[in-house]
Amino acid sequence: MSQSEREELDDLPPSAKLVFKVLEYQGSLTQKQIVEESMLSARTVRYALERLEELGVVEEDVYFADARQNLYEIDAPLETEAECADPQKCAE
Repeated sequence: MSQSEREELDDLPPSAKLVFKVLEYQGSLTQKQIVEESMLSARTVRYALERLEELGVVEEDVYFADARQNLYEIDAPLETEAECADPQKCAE
């Protein structure tokens, strides 16, 4: 994730940051599962997912277990300095 994407993520409402963190820790989830994990309302989760998709940090996919639902996952994992395998890339 680029520095500008991180800054844009910082500017999002707290609900969108929470949804991002839930996806970061839990992996791919449906909207219903995100509602359960985050304890936010379905409407708030929908709005947060829209904002995260606009930034391009979350992507939507088909949930094969139930095609009526979508599966959401983080598009590009965050790399912290401690986790970064290539110090040159982390410096960017």
